Amino acid sequence: MSAALVPERLERLRRADLVRPLGRVSQVLGLALEVTGLVASIGDRCEIETTGAPLAAEVVGFRADRLLLMPLGELAGVRAGATVSAGLGPIAIEVSDALLGRVVDPFGRPVPGEAPIPGGVRRAIHRRPPSVLERRRITERLETGIRALDTLLPIGRGQRVGIFAGSGVGKSVLLGSLARHAASDVNVIALVGERGREVREFIERDLGPEGLARSVVVVATSDEPALVRRQAAFAATTVAEHFRDQGRAVLLMMDSVTRFAMAQREIGLAVGEPPATRGYPPSVFALCPRLLERAGTTAHSGSITGLYTVLVEGDDLNDPVADTVRAILDGHVVLSRELASAGHFPAIDVLGSVSRLAGDLLTPDEARAATLLRSHLATWRDARDLVSIGAYARGSDAATDRALDALPAITAFLRQDRDERSADAESGRRLAAIVAPSGDVR
Repeated sequence: MSAALVPERLERLRRADLVRPLGRVSQVLGLALEVTGLVASIGDRCEIETTGAPLAAEVVGFRADRLLLMPLGELAGVRAGATVSAGLGPIAIEVSDALLGRVVDPFGRPVPGEAPIPGGVRRAIHRRPPSVLERRRITERLETGIRALDTLLPIGRGQRVGIFAGSGVGKSVLLGSLARHAASDVNVIALVGERGREVREFIERDLGPEGLARSVVVVATSDEPALVRRQAAFAATTVAEHFRDQGRAVLLMMDSVTRFAMAQREIGLAVGEPPATRGYPPSVFALCPRLLERAGTTAHSGSITGLYTVLVEGDDLNDPVADTVRAILDGHVVLSRELASAGHFPAIDVLGSVSRLAGDLLTPDEARAATLLRSHLATWRDARDLVSIGAYARGSDAATDRALDALPAITAFLRQDRDERSADAESGRRLAAIVAPSGDVR
């Protein structure tokens, strides 16, 4: 052996885990395993002996002197008395620029059938968000290429926005358009609990080669264990933090926070948490801010702009998860089933949506134009029933007449093909022309 290799080998030997504590599986309760004779911390990774390859698991709780573990795979092959080893440290993934353009699982590994990914830097998936006083104010607008967003619901670099909708209203299509058209350096897309059939459709149809080239897609399908689905959200956020720390403007898109919450509900109930609001245990409402607060700005130039879809049950915008997420985020975009059914894309309900940073991101003229368009839409909404039954006579109300005159142009402005990208300046000019044909926006 070369003398130059001796110090390196000695250092590796010094760091080697020569003694690993062992425990035994005492029983399996639903999705959780009870282990005796082992000491470990919450979040530590363990390995369980099976009839095949060892099964990875994570410590999620305690019961008396026993550990409660959740598997990161199938429980098939686990038997009573099986050996459990700890000392593997917290869950971590390898991150690097080699992830760009790739589709990976929540462990950072390529999906089956894809080429290997060169190793990177290991980074724990559970991390603290940036300090509150280190966060820069959000003053720079992120151009999304979607007219309804750029002019009426502006999104700033580092802002966190929820996209609220029921199933089948166009959330995935909107995310694909944003991934292709938004002026971000890197996209990180988390598909949490997604249907297996729809993953390839989203990548090839909605995202496309152009969007995938500057994206990292983290996938955990609905058949994965609850812990794996939950890990997908944290792993995607960790990948986004890697690129943010390089000073890049990252767009993190997660579909969906609701399935993340459902995964945590399964975990919480399995370890004995009492069900609280609509069956969700308290840990769900404690975990959501830990995930969502990690996006945003930092002291340096990098940022994570977070777009989180929320699948509202029965189109109820006040369900527990939607209500919790809306209170944490910096704005919400509501997608309307009525608009989607009429073929209106993107199906954004302008009056039901809000950006809490619009006042900081729009110029005074842009803000006045946006207010006038909202006023026309609100007037039309109030008079629509009268107009539809022929009970409204022109000249009865000047504001209603102006709204009716502007409605065709407003509808054309808010409609946009999924492959169409509208420049910010062009969108502003079109809006100004609609609300003030003379060019004088008051």
